[in-house]
Amino acid sequence: MGNDYYVVYVTAPQGKGKDLAKTILEERLAACVNITPVESVYWWQGKIEEDREDLLIIKTHVKALDKLINKIQEVHPYSLPEVIAVPIVEGNPAYLEWVKSEVVD
Repeated sequence: MGNDYYVVYVTAPQGKGKDLAKTILEERLAACVNITPVESVYWWQGKIEEDREDLLIIKTHVKALDKLINKIQEVHPYSLPEVIAVPIVEGNPAYLEWVKSEVVD
């Protein structure tokens, strides 16, 4: 399997995750995006901030990873969006083949 499949984590302002997910899916940069509400606590510009956000859990293939990251940076409302790509080490082979088949080259 190598590092062909990735889960990408992205946070977005609460209520904006679905728009971002649809953009990603319409451009075939991922096969699936889960969206869940999260409460984030983080350092920003020298102080601790707290926000309610949408967490996007994006399943994609390595062939679209760079384009996915670039698209998120292009359309995301944050000046510094969180984009963390984690390789999938193992998984349901049929599901992973489906991910690959839904992502463009």
